[in-house]
Amino acid sequence: MSSQVHEFQAEARQLLDLVVHSIYSNKDSFLRELISNSSDALDKLRLESLRDSELEADVADLHIRLTPDADARTLTVADNGIGMSREDVIDLIGTVAKSGTAKMRQALAEAGEGGASEELIGQFGIGFYSAFMVADRVTMVTRKAGESAGTRWESTGDGTYTVDDVADAPQGTAITLSLKPTDTDNAVHDYADPHVLRGLVKRYSDFIAWPIRMAETVTVPAGEEGGEPTVEQTDATLNSQKALWAKSKDEVSASEYADFYRHLSHNWDEPLETISLHAEGTFEYQALMFLPSQAPLDMFARERSGGLHLYVRRVFITDDGADLLPEYLRFVQGVVDANDLSLNVSRELLQQDRQIRAIRRRLVKKVISTVQELQDRRPEDYATFWTHFGPVFKEGLVNDPDNFPAVLKASVFGTTHGEESTSLADYVERCPADQQVIYYMTGESRQQIERSPHLEGFRAKGIEVLLLSDPVDELWTSAMPEFDGRRFVSVAKGEAALDDDADAETDTAERDAGFTDLLAWLTEVLDADVSETRLTKRLTDSAACLVGDTFSMSPQLEKLYRASGQQVPHMKRVLELNPDHPLVTGLAKAYADAGEERSGLVPTAQLVYAMAVLAEGGELADPAEFAKLLSDTLVAGLQ
Repeated sequence: MSSQVHEFQAEARQLLDLVVHSIYSNKDSFLRELISNSSDALDKLRLESLRDSELEADVADLHIRLTPDADARTLTVADNGIGMSREDVIDLIGTVAKSGTAKMRQALAEAGEGGASEELIGQFGIGFYSAFMVADRVTMVTRKAGESAGTRWESTGDGTYTVDDVADAPQGTAITLSLKPTDTDNAVHDYADPHVLRGLVKRYSDFIAWPIRMAETVTVPAGEEGGEPTVEQTDATLNSQKALWAKSKDEVSASEYADFYRHLSHNWDEPLETISLHAEGTFEYQALMFLPSQAPLDMFARERSGGLHLYVRRVFITDDGADLLPEYLRFVQGVVDANDLSLNVSRELLQQDRQIRAIRRRLVKKVISTVQELQDRRPEDYATFWTHFGPVFKEGLVNDPDNFPAVLKASVFGTTHGEESTSLADYVERCPADQQVIYYMTGESRQQIERSPHLEGFRAKGIEVLLLSDPVDELWTSAMPEFDGRRFVSVAKGEAALDDDADAETDTAERDAGFTDLLAWLTEVLDADVSETRLTKRLTDSAACLVGDTFSMSPQLEKLYRASGQQVPHMKRVLELNPDHPLVTGLAKAYADAGEERSGLVPTAQLVYAMAVLAEGGELADPAEFAKLLSDTLVAGLQ
């Protein structure tokens, strides 16, 4: 037998310190986490036994067992599932998570201060460590199915753990907690009391598919023939093992759904909406899905798995149902139980299976329609959903062309109409009868867009413009979409349709004729960056702005492509000038007075261009050169 002492990984040690010092307000959650881990181990063993007929494993009576010992002050949570090898133990228990540990520790610390940290337990794979909330010492004995040798892991949570070989370990995993003293003030209950354990299992783990057993003392009354009552030990199953997804919604209480959601997601928030599906016909399946009320910490992590668990005739297949829903619906949690799939289905077959594709189409449409129902009937819940998942949901506008119209209809967007976001249906309803387009502008933030000079003319005429500040907005709007027969038009591209009446046009035409030579000269001087210089009606306060061609790439989209490592050629844009602005009229006069020698006006032209770039939140190619140019111009003006 080999015994070794290891130190926890640095991130694991810091997290363990937080757990040991009781940042969680709900200590009872440790039992839910350990039982959930045991359930996963049993699921994996049954699936592996179906896939590998030569696996030497006992699957005759798969179960979870709780063994409290009041005298020794211990509680053992054991299962006869898949188990772990010595390498698994060191890798999975000694290392809390593969990524995101810094963010996780920060979130745990902040939640501890706010008293809501129970919402974070289970995320990032830290469920096992919850045992240290109620135990001074944790001992785990495990043997992987199909292997002969077992492993004992033990730690007091002091930064180190001991790993030993065990020759006679049973298949599966047994975790023994040396319990801390009962502390009612700090919500540490007597977890060696069978009545406490029964209540916790009923509350948090009643729906677990495997039997959760515990030995109980039962008094058997005397028979009709007399005699004394006898006391016997018997096994009691503490949970009902109900498959909630196989029941109709009116058969299941809201609290049962909430507990099942927490079991699946390892979160402690309430589900925002429950979606139940029972499909019959060519493909038969049941689905139970949940829209969370809070975004998980790892929603944008590359390594996160899908939110749906796949079963076949109640047999667990995978907890990474990435093929059942597209990436933009990755926040959805739930279960899909198909009747006609093979139990030996592989990931590659899942991607190709016709039934999976049909189920996926139905699930996607159901989730989107549920979001739409929230928008129509429960605006407060929809606002919660959009706050947490809106930017992710809108990824469907790029990645799911088949459902683009439905996703667009179920989305909301910032607008110049007010502080609240608006649906496109409401935008169209507010449009003047003669406006047959939907105006929008993209940018890095709402504040930046609202300050953009491109909005000045539209704001002056009371024309509503959508303010799109999520990175994904740059991608879907570039495809020139439509809604309700109206095409989307960027206020930062093309010529602004802000024409005045015919008489006003005649008056301004004579005025604008005086700028013709200046516009041509500016285009020549700024040739490296400007494709054309023209006068505009889009500006009321600013001197200049830059405008792209109707089908050109926006500066923000250029930036996104470059950030992803793609080479994008520099796009020339149109420089538009406000003919009523003092800077522009002054430049026109200086140009006319300069005669043939206009080199002294080149720095001014370059400054006008640079100011237009900065006004829209852009980045100058050479900030140092701009600073020198500005400094020289200011000095010249003071002499």
